[in-house]
Amino acid sequence: MDAITRASATGDLHDFDFLTGRWNILNRRLKTPLAGSIEWDEFPATSRCEQRLGSVANIDEIEFATKGFSGLTIRVFDLERRRWAIYWVNSRVGLMLTPVYGGFEGDRGEFYGEDVDEGRTIQVRFLWQRQGADAARWEQAFLLDGREWETNWTMDLRRVE
Repeated sequence: MDAITRASATGDLHDFDFLTGRWNILNRRLKTPLAGSIEWDEFPATSRCEQRLGSVANIDEIEFATKGFSGLTIRVFDLERRRWAIYWVNSRVGLMLTPVYGGFEGDRGEFYGEDVDEGRTIQVRFLWQRQGADAARWEQAFLLDGREWETNWTMDLRRVE
């Protein structure tokens, strides 16, 4: 099953309203994805998310102060298809990456797309889990050549008062 087929899940205009505000984030990123590595790098981040266009879009900026870069996520809701497109750009590269697509069912969101890692075409999965009003979890996983999904980055978010 390709990424676009996986991304057929529909969502709701207000799926990401919970993310509005400021967050402290604990990141865990696999040091060497798709290589059988089990060594993780842990580091903090802070982010701020704002709604735009009556929740049709939202933007969050994340600062990885200890890593020396920042990123911007732009999420846009396709009203006709009832699904989200999530775009990412970071300050190290300055290019908007190919989006992932999907939506939420209850408190769990699934989003799929295609990307390139180390010159290899891969499939990408984002999982969002709402954990009440003041916590959330995001996970990124890669799939290469139809093998098992490998989670390579997690973010545990806690709302800033």
